[in-house]
Amino acid sequence: MKKKIKIVLIGVGTLIAVVLLIGGGFFYKFNSEIKKMHPVATGKIVDNIFAIKDEFVNIYVLQDSNQYIVIDAGQDIEVVAAEFKKLNINPDLVIAVLLTHTDPDHVAGVPLFKNAKIYLAKEEEKMLTGQKQKIPFVSNSISRKDYILLEDKQTLKIGNENSFSILTEGHTTGSMCYQINDKYLFTGDILSLVNGKLGPSVKFLDLDNEMATKSISKITNLPNVEYIFTAHFGYTSDYKNAVKDWK
Repeated sequence: MKKKIKIVLIGVGTLIAVVLLIGGGFFYKFNSEIKKMHPVATGKIVDNIFAIKDEFVNIYVLQDSNQYIVIDAGQDIEVVAAEFKKLNINPDLVIAVLLTHTDPDHVAGVPLFKNAKIYLAKEEEKMLTGQKQKIPFVSNSISRKDYILLEDKQTLKIGNENSFSILTEGHTTGSMCYQINDKYLFTGDILSLVNGKLGPSVKFLDLDNEMATKSISKITNLPNVEYIFTAHFGYTSDYKNAVKDWK
């Protein structure tokens, strides 16, 4: 009996050690990738667009007269609320939240925007139902269930602004870029910016890196775009230069 207990304890101990080793490796790699990111500081950045910095991720806020449209919602609701206060923007005036995807660092602030409609790609719902998972047995989630699902290449009128949805799957199954008023392109995590040039997404954090890389080609030939806004690597005002060498 004692021998059986000993074997069981050894087995449990080995399993725990393996889990800790894998977990430690994941967090080490995760932190290494975060250190490479360079989101822009909170403030007005161009025209009627503001950035909010939530540690290693940006939220973008587009002012539409006396109301606002938000792209993504950050990773810490308290930080998001504090940064909105710094900008003197009332979250109650946000009429729409466009989610590029539903990873935890993009959805935490959703409850702040109680008057907003929440939009995400139809394919992204697979991340919420558990059909697709980056980590086994761990599904993405958001606090609202009344979200509106968007198709690829769907046009949308929000207030006085025009939005065009572009499905760029790979980082998640339903990663989506938003082209707003033709010239502003919000890309989420599907790519990086390196010295003003398009770079690949963060392979370690992708659901399907090969697909993510292919998806970038869907947004490199948009004739009216002037600006690219990324979630983790800042923005550029020179779209043509950024995309011209991408293959």
